[in-house]
Amino acid sequence: MTDLNRRRLLAATAALPLGLGLMPRKVLGSVPQKTLVLVELSGGNDGLNTVVPYGDAAYYRARPKLAIKRDAVLPLDERLGLHPALEPLMEPWRGRELAVVLGLGYPAPNRSHFRSIEIWNTASQSNEVRQHGWLHQAVSEAGGLLPPQGRLGIVLGGAPGPLAGDALTAVIMKDSKQLARAAAMAGNGTLQTANPALDHILSVRRQTQEAARQIEARLASAPALGASFPKTPLGRQLKQAAALIAGGVPASVIKVQHAGYDTHAGQAGRHPRLLGELASSLAAFRRALRETGAWDRCLVMTYAEFGRRVGENASAGTDHGTAAPHFLLGGRLRGGLHGHQPSLIDLDGGDLRHSLDFRQVYAAIAAGWLGLPAGLESLGRPDPLDLFA
Repeated sequence: MTDLNRRRLLAATAALPLGLGLMPRKVLGSVPQKTLVLVELSGGNDGLNTVVPYGDAAYYRARPKLAIKRDAVLPLDERLGLHPALEPLMEPWRGRELAVVLGLGYPAPNRSHFRSIEIWNTASQSNEVRQHGWLHQAVSEAGGLLPPQGRLGIVLGGAPGPLAGDALTAVIMKDSKQLARAAAMAGNGTLQTANPALDHILSVRRQTQEAARQIEARLASAPALGASFPKTPLGRQLKQAAALIAGGVPASVIKVQHAGYDTHAGQAGRHPRLLGELASSLAAFRRALRETGAWDRCLVMTYAEFGRRVGENASAGTDHGTAAPHFLLGGRLRGGLHGHQPSLIDLDGGDLRHSLDFRQVYAAIAAGWLGLPAGLESLGRPDPLDLFA
């Protein structure tokens, strides 16, 4: 093979839409027992207008224009309630299938989008830089406890983030056309060159293309979804996720992204729309998986780089903050409120002090959901939350 042809082949393989990591030749095995669905709320969601501290007068003093009126809040208890746009989540709340984890953050918080989401993705300390996602690190540290057929991750939105690394094979499929193109290229070709590095690239690409072919085949035979999904980017991603799970694609992790939460200005118009899209998409996802009998083996978790500041700004929005609540949904959860709401008076320079370290949630998922050992060093050995029934 000439150098020119090698360059062309490398360019062609690099342009393929799928592929991170190396898969075994029998790419897709049996359906895993459980699937984790990560929902990234990109931009930093305003936690105080999501889980509203309507029983605290300090909230209304801090937000004379943006505060949610008491009579509009959907009460969770006598002090906290959901934004009215989240009404579709009240059914799983009443069914004890929604966990609201309060005050999530980390020490010495960083208010940069890029650095803070890196901290959440890698479970690093704020003064530490890591190259790989927290799921890669947890699976690597656990050794062979997660079998090869359970190491498939699928990224439907955003960057791989928590999946970055080669302990999990992250297949990036932003739409069905990408999947079909990669599947069409799959074959039994065994082209070899005199260049070991190029041979490795070719091998990875072949196996990733074969994964695409097998995923497409399972999607084609998947049962039809009766639930109606919103025609929004998040709705389409979660519909695809539901089809993958219903079709028996053995992905241990599926990641989606909901963008637009950086609400520096005009928040009163934007934020309710975003929360409405989130709630209606998650409710449709739950309905679809309940219909197909897969809900009990699925766990959904939201996360973001940070919350917003306590006080509203002069542009009718909120600026980068620190701690925020997040949601988990699933049929095997201990639903309800977890942790406690940070004080709105004892602030850190105008920001909430976190009451729970986000790595406590990761540790609970690693041990209680993925079946990895408790007390993983890569997560800082935190005390895991008691999230599962």
